[in-house]
Amino acid sequence: MTVVVTGGTKGIGLAIAERLARAGEPLVLAYRTDDAAADAARSRLTAVGAAVLTVRVDIGEIDGAAELMAAVAKVASGPLRLVHSAAMIYPTSLLQADLVQFTQAIQVNGLSLLYLVQKALPLLERGSAVVFISSAGARTAQPNYAALGVGKALAESLVRYLVPELAPRGVTINAVAPGLVDTGSVAGMVGGEDAATRILDRAARTHPSGRLSRDSDYAAVVEFLLSPAAEFVQGQVIHANGGAYVAA
Repeated sequence: MTVVVTGGTKGIGLAIAERLARAGEPLVLAYRTDDAAADAARSRLTAVGAAVLTVRVDIGEIDGAAELMAAVAKVASGPLRLVHSAAMIYPTSLLQADLVQFTQAIQVNGLSLLYLVQKALPLLERGSAVVFISSAGARTAQPNYAALGVGKALAESLVRYLVPELAPRGVTINAVAPGLVDTGSVAGMVGGEDAATRILDRAARTHPSGRLSRDSDYAAVVEFLLSPAAEFVQGQVIHANGGAYVAA
């Protein structure tokens, strides 16, 4: 089995990579800019015995997706497990958005799922699985979340449209939407650490389950969807958020 996690060197992607790391099995982590984080992630996961490869690449570009899958092909063994967790943080409303930046964000946060699946096709043998990391913002409008929310909504639609083409090949594709997680991206989205702390504290107090999401909450769902036990689960978006957004 070969695991590929985009955005896998920090935050949600790294938590998922840690959950999926297996001794002696290939684990490919794609990242875009932070070499120090990539080095730290590689050391951390190599320590558990995984055969870790980090690839610096822009998966928001078609050529970048092709470059990543070419690197994966060199180490691949057995069915592919592809987790697309990479995201571009661009806090903006729609009417005030810089259209060049917004278009780039839509490519990274949405269209790149298609880029990756197309370029991975030669590796997607029967028993392979794809999981996209989405969010509640794909369905519910959030302040300054348009570039992420619209992109993820696009990717969720791609998940559904890819089912009729992947299922006959014995490949599953689904999405997981974690609840609010305390990561560096929250501060980037809301304008700083102080604002992030206030939002996270308020969310924890008002959450139906009494706390924020933990890494294990969503990583366990991803692990299940990648397993043979989920071979008949197709085209689903599973919200692992403890009941957030169910009630007003």
